[in-house]
Amino acid sequence: MGFEFVSLSLPPLVIGVCVAIACAVPGNFLLLRRQALIGDAISHVVLPGIVLAFVVAGSLSSVAMMIGAAVAAVFSMVAIELIRRFGRIEPGAAMGVVFTTMFAAGVLLLEQSDTDGVHLDVEHALFGNLEGLIWFDALGWASLLDPVALAGLPVELPRMFAVLVIIVVFTVVYWRPLAVMSFDEGFAQALGLRTQALGMMLVILSALAAVAAFDAVGSIIVIAMFICPPAAARLLTNQLGRQVWLSALLAAISAIIGYVLAGYGLGWLGYGASVSAAGMIATVSGVILAIAAVCGPHRRRVS
Repeated sequence: MGFEFVSLSLPPLVIGVCVAIACAVPGNFLLLRRQALIGDAISHVVLPGIVLAFVVAGSLSSVAMMIGAAVAAVFSMVAIELIRRFGRIEPGAAMGVVFTTMFAAGVLLLEQSDTDGVHLDVEHALFGNLEGLIWFDALGWASLLDPVALAGLPVELPRMFAVLVIIVVFTVVYWRPLAVMSFDEGFAQALGLRTQALGMMLVILSALAAVAAFDAVGSIIVIAMFICPPAAARLLTNQLGRQVWLSALLAAISAIIGYVLAGYGLGWLGYGASVSAAGMIATVSGVILAIAAVCGPHRRRVS
């Protein structure tokens, strides 16, 4: 039993938790700045970049995918800004135009590309491959202390953990500027803070989280985790520090409960099939947000 859990379930669980927290932490500041849809946009626009990287490199190498997704994310941010300025429309409308167009282009590229030999299709783009991230070299709990076995961990785990560490360090170092900017950007500028540069760094980190998570979990979890845990935490507390910690906790809970329900929930109800882990994790995060909206002490604050 221990062998099966460590090999089959532990890596997906840890990766799911890392993805959830890495998206939820910057999601708090995007939510307060009324830019929550940026996470949604980024999770969509990386698809054409990843497909083009596969076409050029001929493989799903992590470096090629990250470069392609990063280029697509930067291009989309520039396009959103150009549409907003020259079209004189609100940022939300500009984001909607860009991310739907980019995602549709990515789907068309997928259909025209030779991806038969690799696990890259529209379903993979939406739901990822969380269940397939198996630790083949694990022989039980002792493998956690075995350097040889640890070298065989799914590459998504150390990559996602490194991104999570970067996001946490950035949040801690720039905590005060982020807090002031998120609540009152004009006051932050009066204090001499470079709000535009800091806002761009926040968007870049959000893009980094979305790009790193895309291959493992697809766009569904990324969208949900950028919005649902921060929004639920916002309904439960008025203190920013507590909100960020609470959102990380709710994100981790969503990942764990969602993964367990995806694999065993239907079996407990008498059905033999399992469902998508990404879809179930996103669903659980939505349920938690709904509960917070109904029962949260600060729910009346939201109009």
